[in-house]
Amino acid sequence: PKLEYPFSVHSTAVLGPGVSIGAGVSIGPYAVLEAGVTVGAASIIGAHVVLGAGTTLGSKCRLHPQVVTYQDTLIGDEVTIHSGVRLGADGFGYTLVEGRHLKIPQLGRCVIGDRVEIGANSAIDRGSLGDTYVGDGVKIDNLVHVAHNVRIGAQTLLAALVGIAGSTRIGERGWFGGQSGAINQLEVGDDVKVTVQAGITRDVPDGATMFGFPARPRSEGLRKEASLARLPSLRARVSALERYVTRLSRKFGVAEEGSE
Repeated sequence: PKLEYPFSVHSTAVLGPGVSIGAGVSIGPYAVLEAGVTVGAASIIGAHVVLGAGTTLGSKCRLHPQVVTYQDTLIGDEVTIHSGVRLGADGFGYTLVEGRHLKIPQLGRCVIGDRVEIGANSAIDRGSLGDTYVGDGVKIDNLVHVAHNVRIGAQTLLAALVGIAGSTRIGERGWFGGQSGAINQLEVGDDVKVTVQAGITRDVPDGATMFGFPARPRSEGLRKEASLARLPSLRARVSALERYVTRLSRKFGVAEEGSE
């Protein structure tokens, strides 16, 4: 049901210096807007939301309670972000120097397009040098992780528990089923479908439907699964043939292969 919110700033909200708030904005209890945050008109910010310094939030957005954005996150118009989402945290970037893992500075931003919806407890990291980008109209389910420098094309759907590793680029109108994912540094084309629990380990052309792990085109993957299902019966048949050959060899005094 649609809830009505007062166009006001709650008395317990904390606004840093240089915060800009558009007309008709509602800011809930204990929300924190750090220095230089910009909020577009008619946006709703729930209780305990934290917008890091320099964050820009577009118009007509809805941030549910306990959403957190890190510094300089950019969010477009008409975006809905559910509770527990974290935008712009540091990416998982380290380099091994003299036996120690040293952190690589994560200097990019997390950029969210217009009309995006992000499900509860999902995390989208900031870029290391360039930006992490989520295109217009993308819909992301709960518990999804998008790593640093990933780019997701417009109108793509990511179901629950999807994981996209760093610097992978996903085209427009894609579909990733639950618990599927892609390793780093890949190019996934437009209109690609990735079935449930499939794992992408190589570049994928436009329009492909990928199945299994490592993910293959669906027809090839289904043939592989059908073959695997036949292995127990094939093994039994091979064992029976081996016993039959052994009996024949003994009967006719023929040495078996490998015997002396």
